Amino acid sequence: MHVPQPAGWPAPAAYDFVAPATILFGSGRLSELGLVTARLGRTAWIVAGQRSLPQCGGKSGIESVLRGAGLEATWIAHAAGEPTVADVADALRGLPDRGETEPVVIAIGGGATIDLAKAIAALATNANPRAADVEQEVIDHLEGMGRGLSIRVAPLPLVAVPTTAGTGAEATRNAVISCPRRRFKKSMRSPLMVPRAAVVDPEVTVSCDRGVTAASGLDCVTQLIESFICRFRAPLPRALVLDALPRAIAALPRVLSSPADLTARTAMSHAALVSGMALTNSGLGMAHGVAAALGVECGVPHGLACAVMLPVALRVNRTACRDDLAMLERVIDPGAASDAEYAADAFVGRIDALCDLAGTPRRLSDVGLDRERIGWLAENSGGASMRGNPVELTPHMLREILTRAW
Repeated sequence: MHVPQPAGWPAPAAYDFVAPATILFGSGRLSELGLVTARLGRTAWIVAGQRSLPQCGGKSGIESVLRGAGLEATWIAHAAGEPTVADVADALRGLPDRGETEPVVIAIGGGATIDLAKAIAALATNANPRAADVEQEVIDHLEGMGRGLSIRVAPLPLVAVPTTAGTGAEATRNAVISCPRRRFKKSMRSPLMVPRAAVVDPEVTVSCDRGVTAASGLDCVTQLIESFICRFRAPLPRALVLDALPRAIAALPRVLSSPADLTARTAMSHAALVSGMALTNSGLGMAHGVAAALGVECGVPHGLACAVMLPVALRVNRTACRDDLAMLERVIDPGAASDAEYAADAFVGRIDALCDLAGTPRRLSDVGLDRERIGWLAENSGGASMRGNPVELTPHMLREILTRAW
């Protein structure tokens, strides 16, 4: 029997989709951390952010939750900013002997903390923590660096507990590691690095200050948009974005003005989780491609760098992505113009207004970039994110764009 195909709806191309095997989402779910960890192993190795523990009940509170599930806790690392090669190497050198303990790594913190934990979990089984040069062991597993080694052996199981609503690191397959001494920021990447479980409790984000809320929120919005328009976009992530982005656009102004608004915090935590799944299964674009190099050059936190670059990237890609941007505007505002030109422009204006409301810097000069370093920034903005940008940009084109944004 012949079944006619609806016009305009071709079959999707082949794609992969990876995500945490278990996601516990909602207020109060932190209380289940012990139960989900106990399904994966017998002991807990904890990596925590210095500012995140009070949000989760402190060290004693976490230990109590784990003890209730019969787990002994060992604190193996504390994150103090975006992870560096030295941070990962120091943690690897200090790891306890695994023996028969079946350790599960738990990451409690923002994206930087989760990335540090991912790298530790991956290299605990794929590198030699007792090597003469552990830093080189780390570098050898970063994209485009050293010996270019892959993560071939399954990492230690990882449970991610995000305490900010932005990076989506609880659902991504990579860890971003920098090296200030060697002046690079690169990813360690593998589908095996996706956390085995994510415990996303919006209550723990309520105490985030306005700066963290704004930067992480705009990072989330950037990831949702870039994954939607990315050259390598896939249908399932796009469907998720269409659900999450309107929630984030509505919720971010509310959490900035009313930090205790748990309904808005919940919407942002959901959007951040979706943004992680979307970017890891599609890709990103120019805003993220430049943000990494900007972080190296100026020490700008990742979320803030994305916030600076998002309006610039939208204008660069506006013509090529007109219909996609118009679609995003219409899903946010069902009363938006039917004309794609007007709707796309309205969306770009909407993001501009959101950045103004958040109070994030709007010019590259505002985050400390010297005009003389624009050429370096253009030459060093690349990697997987830039390859996904809808408009292919040469370093010369990018230099002109960044000069106008300075």
